[in-house]
Formats: sequence, C-alpha cells, structure tokens
Amino acid sequence: MTAHTWWLLLILTVAIAALIYLINSRLRVHPFVALILVSAGTGIAAGEPAAKLAGSIEEGAGGTLGDVGVTLALGAMLGRLLSDSGATDTIARALVARAEPRRLPWLVGAAAFVIGVPMFFEVGLIVLLPLIFSVARRMESHGGTKGSPYVLLGVPAIASLSTLHGMLPPHPGPLTAMTGLHADLGLTLGVGIVCAVPTVILAGPVYARWIAPRLPEVAPDAELVAQFAGAERQPAAAGSGAGVQAGTDTPGRRTGVPTGLAVAAVLVPVVLMLLRTLAETVLDESSGLGAALVFAGEPLVAMLAGFVFAFGVTVFGSGRSGDETRASLTDSLKSIAAILLIIGGGGAFKQVLQDSGIGDAIASAAEGAHINVILLGWLIALLLSLTTGSATVGIVSATGIVAPLIGDGGGLEASLLVVAIGAGSLGLNYVNHAGFWLVKESFGMDLSQATKTQTVVQTLVSVFGLAMALLLSVFA
Repeated sequence: MTAHTWWLLLILTVAIAALIYLINSRLRVHPFVALILVSAGTGIAAGEPAAKLAGSIEEGAGGTLGDVGVTLALGAMLGRLLSDSGATDTIARALVARAEPRRLPWLVGAAAFVIGVPMFFEVGLIVLLPLIFSVARRMESHGGTKGSPYVLLGVPAIASLSTLHGMLPPHPGPLTAMTGLHADLGLTLGVGIVCAVPTVILAGPVYARWIAPRLPEVAPDAELVAQFAGAERQPAAAGSGAGVQAGTDTPGRRTGVPTGLAVAAVLVPVVLMLLRTLAETVLDESSGLGAALVFAGEPLVAMLAGFVFAFGVTVFGSGRSGDETRASLTDSLKSIAAILLIIGGGGAFKQVLQDSGIGDAIASAAEGAHINVILLGWLIALLLSLTTGSATVGIVSATGIVAPLIGDGGGLEASLLVVAIGAGSLGLNYVNHAGFWLVKESFGMDLSQATKTQTVVQTLVSVFGLAMALLLSVFA
C-alpha cells in the first residue's frame, strides 16, 4: 500500500475515535451531530474539496433517508397499530393457551418471534410483559419449576426480539445496512430467517433452561406483576419504557381481534417481500403478475400494505375511534425521530468515506490483509455499538466502512454481511444501552442478574448470528 493509503486509514481510525469520544465524553454530543461533525472533519482531513464536501454530506444523508425513512415511519406506526388493536396480545395468548409447563419457554419465544417482525425490541418486550408475568405467576402457583419462571420465560422473549430487531428487515438497522450494501431484500430476509431460527433457539429456551436455576431469586415486585398481568395496554411511544399501565381489564379491547387476522396483520409485509423474490426468480420479466408482485414487495409498498391492513383491524376490529388511532400514530412517530437522524448521519459518513477515497483505501487494506469481510463487519458493529451505546450507530458506521469491500453489492455475500453487521450491533449490550435498563427494571433484577440475562443473551445472539452467517458464506 502507498503512503497516501496509510494516511487515509489513519484518518479513518482518528474519525472513529473522535466519534466514540464525542458520544461518550462529558460533552454527550447527540450521535447525529457527532456523525455530521466527524463526516465533515474526515472529508477535510482526507483532502476532499470543501465545495464537494457539503454535497457529499447532503447526498449521503438524503439518499439514505430516502430509501429508509418512510419505510421506517410506516413500520413504527404498523407496530403501534398491532399493539393497540390487541393483535399481538391475541397471537401471544393463543400460542401459550393450555400448554404444558415445559413447553412454555419455547412458545413464549415463538410468540416473541412473530410479534418481533414489525416491532422494535423495547416495544415488543413491553407488549409481551403482561403475558410473561401472567404465565410466570401461573407457573409459580403450580410449583415444580426449577429456578425463576420469570427468567425461564423472559430469556426466550429477549432472544427472539433482539434477534429480529438486529438481523431482519424491515427493522431499521438491517434495512439501513441492506440499502447501504445494495443487498437483495428477499434474499436478505431468507438468509436472515435461516440464521435467526437456530440463534433464537440456542440463546433463548436452551440458555433459559441453564440460567433459570442459577437465578432462583429473580422476581419482579409483586405489585408490578399484578398490574402488568391484569392491565389494559394503553398507548405508549414506540421504544419508550412506558406503555403497560394498571387499569381495568377490557378483554374486548385487548383480545377482540381474531387470531387469523392478528397473524395476517403481522405477516403481510414479510409475505409480500418474499413473494417479490419468488416472482423475480420464477416468473418472466414480461409477466404482468411478476411486475405486480415485484411492485407490491418493495419495502415501502409492503409496509404501506401492512399498515393499511392493520389500520382496518384496529379501527373495525377493536372499536377504537379515529381520534384515538390518530393520536396513537402521532405518538409512535416521536420515538423514531432520533433514529432517523442517526441513520441520516450514518449515510453522510458513508458518502464522505466513498467520495474522499477512504473507501478505496479500506478495500486495498482488506485485500492485502485477507480479512473476512463478514467477520470484519460484525466486529466493527460490535465495537462501535459497545462504545457508543447505540446499535444504530454501530450498524450505520460499520456499513459505511465495509461497503467498499463488496463493490456494487448484491448476492449472498451482501445479504450475509447485513445479518453479520446486525448481529454485531447486539453483542455486549450493557449499561449504556436503554434495553439493558428496561429488562433490569421490568424483571426486578440487580446489575449482576441483568448482566447474566440481557447482556449474555444478546451476546449469544450476536455470536450465534455471526456463526450462522459464516457457515452460510461457504455457499457464497
């Protein structure tokens, strides 16, 4: 490599260190502002003309948000509608109804897997807490459970929700990585599911059976359990720590949606996206049906279709008024504003790396060192997520750094890289992540107990996700 290549790599190293410092120091700079500042500084240091630098930042931020922003907003509203209509509650309770105690951790994990398709980690856990608490209380009354039933049921839910949140579109992280790496949507969904299922099993029910007997004292406050297990779900901002409050149980509001409609509302976007891939593979390009399926499977169109379906379920199936629904949807958008800005900042960083020549330097260094790109993407996302406390920062930054290594993208390698980067962003989830505190406080854990559950589970998800991606890369 030339001296100039080494200089560009040094600039990248300093840029990453500066990003970590700005976010974690006493300054506590917002990740979006930190990303824009680092992008500008990186471009100047790398010698990109000032006139061109502003355009790079605008193009990167605007292009990324154009691909991801509207889809993410529709996803947030879709998840909120499903929660408010009782659709997710219907799915969860249908899966665990009259099940044998030994099967309950597997069924709670399955319920979380389905519910996690359209929902962020925090929102999905909030939605599931009433079910987890009520089933755990039932298990306590029957006795015979080894260890804490709250750990036995909570761990599979955490594993499922975190796996889907980090590794599968249409969640914001994987969708952003998929856009930046030009990965095929249907292929990414397919390999993501293949990687996710064994990951959820090993990090969820299997680990729960091992850790629950070692944490027998874990139990939330009795009053909190009573409130959650019999509470009516009230509107809450997506991704917030609120959202399950004590109140009068109103079955018609919570479980009035038929199970079939509830499942359909959750799966509409995913099915449309998978049908698009099937149409592109099987049908002729001139086929009218193929063209229709390809259009319907676009992420934006698929999420819009899922939203419209869920809107009908909410308004007509649960009896909610239009004003209530509008207020709920408005509330759901507040929590994703910060995520959208971070994604835009990550897009700006990626574009500056490309336009300044740093991307070519990364590709040259990786080619000379023979670094496995899947492992590299996972490691960068893991370290940035750990040090900044933001999985989104980890994903968008890692995507920008490794994108030059796969050229124009596409194919199996790009899809596996999306999964690996998403998995990396989940690992070592600790006190600087909001999800850690949500789990700790919800289940009444001390710091050590939360580490053995939330931190370990998400790290297992991260490692198993990487292992599955590397295994599948043999066929790339």
